[in-house]
Amino acid sequence: MRLAEAFSSATRDELKAALDGGSLVIYSTGRPPLPDHDVTRSGKLATFTFASPAFGAEPSGEEGDAEVAPAFAETSVEAENVGTPSFARAFTADGTVVADFSVGPGKTEIKLSEVSAMGGYPISVTAMRMPLPAEEISWDKTAFGHVYMTSGDDPRRKMSVRG
Repeated sequence: MRLAEAFSSATRDELKAALDGGSLVIYSTGRPPLPDHDVTRSGKLATFTFASPAFGAEPSGEEGDAEVAPAFAETSVEAENVGTPSFARAFTADGTVVADFSVGPGKTEIKLSEVSAMGGYPISVTAMRMPLPAEEISWDKTAFGHVYMTSGDDPRRKMSVRG
C-alpha cells in the first residue's frame, strides 16, 4: 500500500474513516510511482463504492494483522473493460486520492474473485489488507539522467524513469 501525501501519517482507523462513502477503482497494468501521480497508462476495469462505514468488524487473526473487512454498496460490480487487474486506487467521497493498493493473486493487498476482468461480467473483492507502515519509496538519480525508484519492502523491485 502506498499512501497519498495527505494521508502519509494517518493511522489505519483514520484511513478507514476517510474511505466512508468513497470508491475503490481497479486498474489494469501501469501503476503510477505514487498515488499523488495521475493514472495515465492504465485502463479502468471496475469501480466499487464503499458503504458508510466503509469497513465492518475486523476478521479474526493474529494481533497486528493487516486484513480488513471492506463494506461496499454492492458486493460485486460489472467490469467496465477487458484486462488484468494490477493496482487499485482508493478515493474519499469527494474524490481525494487516499492510497494505491496492489491487486492480484499471491502476496498482494487486494484479491479479486477473478484473475482477469471481462467487460459486462461481475467481479468482486474477496480479501483486502491495509499494511502499515505503508510502502516507502526512495529515489536515486544516476549520472545518465535516469531516476530509479526503489521500494524499501523489496530492494530488488526497481522502476526506471527517464528525466
